[in-house]
Amino acid sequence: MTADADLEWLFSRQRFGMHPGLTRVRALLACLGEPQRSFRVVLVGGTNGKGSTAASLASILGAHGRQVGLFTSPHLTRFAERFVVGGAPLPTEVVSRALRQVRPHAEAVEASFFEIVTALGCLLFAEAAVQDAVMEVGLGGRLDATNALEPALSIITNVGLDHTEVLGSTVEMIAAEKAGILRPERPAITGAAHEVLPVLAREGADLWSLEGRVQRHSLGWDGEQVMVTLPDEVRLAFRTPLLGAHGAQNAALAAAAAFRLGASPEAISRGAQVTQWPGRMEVLPFAEGRILLDGAHNPDGAYAVVRALRDLGVERLPLVFGAAADKDLMGVAAALRPVASQVILTRARLSPRSADPATLASLFPEHPVTLTDSPEQALEALKNLGAPLALVCGSLYLIGEVRPLLLGHAPEGLERWQ
Repeated sequence: MTADADLEWLFSRQRFGMHPGLTRVRALLACLGEPQRSFRVVLVGGTNGKGSTAASLASILGAHGRQVGLFTSPHLTRFAERFVVGGAPLPTEVVSRALRQVRPHAEAVEASFFEIVTALGCLLFAEAAVQDAVMEVGLGGRLDATNALEPALSIITNVGLDHTEVLGSTVEMIAAEKAGILRPERPAITGAAHEVLPVLAREGADLWSLEGRVQRHSLGWDGEQVMVTLPDEVRLAFRTPLLGAHGAQNAALAAAAAFRLGASPEAISRGAQVTQWPGRMEVLPFAEGRILLDGAHNPDGAYAVVRALRDLGVERLPLVFGAAADKDLMGVAAALRPVASQVILTRARLSPRSADPATLASLFPEHPVTLTDSPEQALEALKNLGAPLALVCGSLYLIGEVRPLLLGHAPEGLERWQ
């Protein structure tokens, strides 16, 4: 079987959807020899900021001298991006070879796409002899496949309204699901608002809340200067290239977690300032100007992007927008409308979940709107505007198709559901 055939088999399983529960992934891990027991695990859950927090933590632990695996989802352009060891994605051929080993066991236990990907990540990290695995939680927490692992420390970045059809209609209900990644008496870090802290506290974890403990100073397009005061009154100061108040908050969560895992303040400073997290508040050149890419796909994420733009002195700019049809499109558009001078609507061609651009037009009733049917057409329309700066957001799948066009890279071309 070729590498393409391996991935096509795996990606075909996306259409079977998500099936919450830990029985299948535990059985799959057992078939593989329990690879997750060979390294220390950190679970990173929450509504927004999971990926940037996980990437920051992995960078810091690497600066501390650890061999670190970073597991994130979804990928932007290539599937192997989900499995990073020592700061670099594993080669596709390495991932495909491991996937061939996983496949018969996955079929035997009828594992879902994300369960297979989680077990595959554990196998890859065990083979790479990582010491720490920083694992981004998929959906929720309690029944997410990553929760089959036993964390030495857990992070819950924040709690907002997203995936309400699965997790519940209130932040308290969602917090209870996300709290499932906490373990009694084990270290945990959160940036969640105080109203959900009692829900998180029920799990009995040794929980540190960073609410009110993070100070930041914008360094413009160079990132943020951050200072976080930990509950034991230790103060950590460092720089991060992550933009905006939410970037500073996510870096602070990672720094606090790293400190509890034994990283020195010096390692925290070194690792934080070299964090890379593509597609989230990422600036790339385009035509005669620049494009800001961000995967904001829910209202909280969109508002965070707008606040960051205001901090950077940006009042209005063209918006390229495309989103999954099952998201809170009205809420996301309401957040973005004040900063949009005009709107180019498009869709991620590889994602059947993408909303038809024509159905999005009503979300921007007072803006000049251009309809396009592909990221290529959207970028061409944007180029004709000649704007010095533009924003592309609404879906990570859209970012995953726009980014390779800007960089001259070839996408895998596989259909995206998860």
